Amino acid sequence: MPARKDNKIAGNSHDGPTGVGTDTIPISEYREYRLLLTLERLLTIEALDVRTTLNEVSDLIAQAVHADKVDIFLHDPTIDSLVAMGVSLTPLAKRQKEIGLDRVPIANGGRSVGVFLSEQSHMTGHADQDPEELPGIKGALAIRSVIAVPLYVGGKLRGVVQVDSQQVDAFTQNDLRFMEAVAGWIGTIAHRAELIEKVRYETEEEAKRAAGEELVTIIAHDLGNYLTPMKGRIDLIRRAARKNGHDGYLRDADAIARVIDRFQRMVQDLMDVGRLGQDLFQLTRQPVDLVDLVQQTADALSSPQNTITVQHFEEIHAEVDPDRMRQAVENLLANAIKHSPEGVPVTVVVNTEKRDDGNWVTVAVVDQGPGISPNLMPKLFTRFAPGPNSSGLGLGLYLAQSIARAHGGTLVAESEPGKGATFCLSLPLSRIGLT
Repeated sequence: MPARKDNKIAGNSHDGPTGVGTDTIPISEYREYRLLLTLERLLTIEALDVRTTLNEVSDLIAQAVHADKVDIFLHDPTIDSLVAMGVSLTPLAKRQKEIGLDRVPIANGGRSVGVFLSEQSHMTGHADQDPEELPGIKGALAIRSVIAVPLYVGGKLRGVVQVDSQQVDAFTQNDLRFMEAVAGWIGTIAHRAELIEKVRYETEEEAKRAAGEELVTIIAHDLGNYLTPMKGRIDLIRRAARKNGHDGYLRDADAIARVIDRFQRMVQDLMDVGRLGQDLFQLTRQPVDLVDLVQQTADALSSPQNTITVQHFEEIHAEVDPDRMRQAVENLLANAIKHSPEGVPVTVVVNTEKRDDGNWVTVAVVDQGPGISPNLMPKLFTRFAPGPNSSGLGLGLYLAQSIARAHGGTLVAESEPGKGATFCLSLPLSRIGLT
């Protein structure tokens, strides 16, 4: 603490907030003076990335309360630990990182964890006598005085702000109230830094995605130019093998033709991504038996190892783009087969339902796979965002949803980890024309 004399705090005019301009400040006003000074400096911090910003904030707080170390801990739910995202530039903070105390698992306990769990502030001047404090805090770091207050970011409890000193009784009740007041501003700064970091990341990702899509579209176009004549040559070989009774050659040619078909479908998907980005994705509508379309698509993808069962209760006719609708259903079925255990059938239920806004047809694809992780759900229909252990390009679900939306419909997913997944494609018959 600054030296006290004649019931006043010594200081210089340039140390105070703008307009203070006094050489000495009464003790009764020192807390308000120090708070204003700290807040003024906090507001001048430029929010870059979260860690850089919070490091600067921690160093400023350390100067304000004359602490040997200040940590701004944020809770990381993936490892259930408090992680020091902001650390003061002090020797004790460096020592803390060397011995691994910049990460505190919730299971390990300690006062910082206690403050986080209870949402109650804590202060002591004799941490070495505290049985609930971590041994590393008391021993390796020789900390004696601690103030820890809960940290709220964006209105939610996110962590703890902790100031430490190796001196006994280094802090007062005024220091505790000061930290509780400043913690609110720290939360605001952290929230601002997170938002800026998120916007910057999304902007960079979008730029990368746009460049990638342009490149992929060019490559897909060139691949299509090679695949078309290749498919023609394979068809000639198949006809010759069938005419001359060469069954072995015919089987090989059929297998190659199926591979080329899959390759052409992938190229088509890549081209469609480019068309969607340029608003060139068009529909050619005509009357279609949707049940028959789904059944034909299921038959084409079904195999002894992965059977597909189609359930329906009536014939359903509508004006849709048959090629696009087949593409959407095929992508949903391929996704279900990919995640289904071998020998366990995929079920497709085609039905109609009456809603407040009219009649709808639903195509529900149900698998018995491992389910979808909650962390993956927000990006499930994002282009070029394949799931874990996926070898695909991450386009199938994106295109299926885009096709549904182009028809005025929706595609949603429901899943619980370990209980499979259901993808439901819904089309408004009242808008696409029920025949």
